[in-house]
Amino acid sequence: MRKRHPVSESSWDSPAMKSFFKAVLTLKTQKEAHDFFRDVATLAELQALAERWWVAQLLNKGLPYRKISEETGVSTTTVTRIAYWMDNGQGGYTRALKRTGAPTSKKKTPRKRAAKR
Repeated sequence: MRKRHPVSESSWDSPAMKSFFKAVLTLKTQKEAHDFFRDVATLAELQALAERWWVAQLLNKGLPYRKISEETGVSTTTVTRIAYWMDNGQGGYTRALKRTGAPTSKKKTPRKRAAKR
């Protein structure tokens, strides 16, 4: 029986994942990050990540799901999924949004209610 490579593990704590994130943390500038991700990922993979980040920024501003979908071209299902992880994930979106100084909504309407509109 063939042994699975660590990259194939589904765990977020696999040695391959830990090594990858450790490598990301060594990058010091936006250019270094650009160069690394350009080498490690396809354009389609990077576009998908950038698109999710764009949606997260719009959700953070308090825009309605449908408006975000129309503006970005992603489905409302994808917008809902990103909102779910913003509310129920590990805090990564929130942490990055705060650290980048992303604009936030002045209104305090929870995203979950906004989805029902």
